[in-house]
Amino acid sequence: MKIEILGVGCPKCKQLTANAEAAVKELNIQAEIGKVTDIDKITEYGVMMTPGLAIDGKVVSSGKVLNKNEIKAILSGGGCEKKIEGSCGCCGN
Repeated sequence: MKIEILGVGCPKCKQLTANAEAAVKELNIQAEIGKVTDIDKITEYGVMMTPGLAIDGKVVSSGKVLNKNEIKAILSGGGCEKKIEGSCGCCGN
């Protein structure tokens, strides 16, 4: 699994990175966590507000610092941020 934090390195991006690392550790899963800081690459993902979170190339959140439990729910459920909130706008679930 590849997890990418999309952002230029602001404090919110750093917090999202820390939350993702904690979620991966608690779930005891293998994941590569990387950062995408190039603004052109971030916009190629369709992200207009950072920080963003992408899993295996698919953006699951943008413009919000997800907490550790929200990230754990996404990682264990294979869903996205919208699914946590009730309805998914990206995958139709």
